[in-house]
Amino acid sequence: MSEISKTIELSSNQSAIALAGNREENIETIARQTGATLVLRGQELLISGTEKKVERAQALVKSLKPFWQEGKSITRVDILTACHALDTHQQEELKDLQQDILARTRRSEVIRAKTFRQRQYVKAVLTHDLTFCIGPAGSGKTFLAVVLAAQALLANQYERLILTRPAVEAGEKLGFLPGDLQQKVNPFLRPLYDALYELIDAEKIRNLMERGVIEVAPLAYMRGRTLSNAFVIVDEAQNTTPAQMKMVLTRLGFGSRMVVTGDITQTDLPANQQSGLAVSQKVLRTVEGIAFCELTAKDVVRNPIVQRIVAAYEQYEK
Repeated sequence: MSEISKTIELSSNQSAIALAGNREENIETIARQTGATLVLRGQELLISGTEKKVERAQALVKSLKPFWQEGKSITRVDILTACHALDTHQQEELKDLQQDILARTRRSEVIRAKTFRQRQYVKAVLTHDLTFCIGPAGSGKTFLAVVLAAQALLANQYERLILTRPAVEAGEKLGFLPGDLQQKVNPFLRPLYDALYELIDAEKIRNLMERGVIEVAPLAYMRGRTLSNAFVIVDEAQNTTPAQMKMVLTRLGFGSRMVVTGDITQTDLPANQQSGLAVSQKVLRTVEGIAFCELTAKDVVRNPIVQRIVAAYEQYEK
């Protein structure tokens, strides 16, 4: 089969740098996904291979144009999502995904859903009073929930933002940690703080917490309360017992929204203890007004090796 060559002219050096990625990782990923050979020379991208491979590579590079044309960074997940869009004829949906900005960090970096499943998750949160999101580490389930919650709080859509997770001991005992109870549980709540700090200045967070507008607390603190006019995020829900899950779900008051996130493959509960998250999947799947979203290894947006680790464990546990 004869080979052909095509050239794509990039608009600037910044465009070439954005498309290439760190150590030309993006060029290598595009080559692997299309089977074509790609060589970047200055602002020219030379694509060679069979006609079918070259056409696919061209289409893939052009589908990423909204990023590289503006000199914006491109991730491996962006490339894989664009591939999926080409394979499933969702080019228009891809454009919407690329352009839909959820928020900006304090460093003015754009935050958006990076995959179609993440976008479905965002839509579910915005349209349901209760949303469950189940997925592996790094798939964005907690971070996106905190982004949406912080945006809603800053827009005065809710009076309070409540972030909670069970303080289950993963091989360590709380009693051996220094400090009072709040200081002991802070390590368990760190991921929630980290996501908040991406969006809101630390001093403002401190002020909002002192006023009770933002509350970050272990799940046990939710018992006996009614959470009204609040955006509630229950993180690491795989570590709840069925009784704890029922308790926190029934705290939901008027004018409130709740997002429950977790990874049922990473429970730290005793071997004979059922996960409240797994039980809720069976009990609530058909209940009106509740959304269930599932993210996979393909939605992992951390270091690419995390995606490969998740995929390897999924294969091993089959």
